[in-house]
Amino acid sequence: SFFSFKSSVHPDTDKIIPVLFRPPGNLNPKLIFAYNLSFLQFVFHTYTTGFTLLNGNGTVKAEEYSLQEKQIFYSLGAISYAACIGALPLVFMNQYTLKSSVMQLVVKKLVPAPLLGLMSAFTAAVVRSPEFENGIEVMDRNGKVVGVSQKAGEKAVKETALSRAVLFGTAFFLPAVLTYFVERAKLAKTPRALASVRMFMITSVLAGMLPVSFSMFPQCGEIKRTDLEPEILSSTEETELFYNRGI
Repeated sequence: SFFSFKSSVHPDTDKIIPVLFRPPGNLNPKLIFAYNLSFLQFVFHTYTTGFTLLNGNGTVKAEEYSLQEKQIFYSLGAISYAACIGALPLVFMNQYTLKSSVMQLVVKKLVPAPLLGLMSAFTAAVVRSPEFENGIEVMDRNGKVVGVSQKAGEKAVKETALSRAVLFGTAFFLPAVLTYFVERAKLAKTPRALASVRMFMITSVLAGMLPVSFSMFPQCGEIKRTDLEPEILSSTEETELFYNRGI
């Protein structure tokens, strides 16, 4: 239309305005949906990343650079990447209007939750990567520090990332499946009632999974002496050493 054309062209220079910067009336609703979904993913991963930073191992040392600056840089990159990837399934579905009910179920209900779990593990691993790059302190049974180990740091990060994936993957996967059956059985009569059921299920599963995920691996982790670096092997005769895994 004439008005659509005028909103696409600058009135002074007659140059075409990029779609992203045209007046709101000409914006694609699917583009707005993608922005909103990405923003929600961004908020979620920002919170979990902050939680990871504050509850990680605090014995990491770095001499050549500021550890905090590097972690902030890593955090911003991981959050942005995870937010974009997490929003892709629903953006894809809305962009290509999948007609198959099975495909809609897979893309809308089943894929987002495991993807969220995977991205949660990814952000945890990236944010805490200095722990396996520089190593963390390992202690004997008496709490005496016997060395700094990259292998212990790698083990701590892997365990935390796995527990984070299980927590958020399960907490959003099970409610999605259960809500689907509630919707099919027409137990919720209105969209508001269905949304309430979904929120109740997410809250319940998340509350139940929190202690499960935190107890998957003890916060005071154990590692065998033979799995550590040679310099640590020569500094102690203990068969098992300990480290702070974080949560």
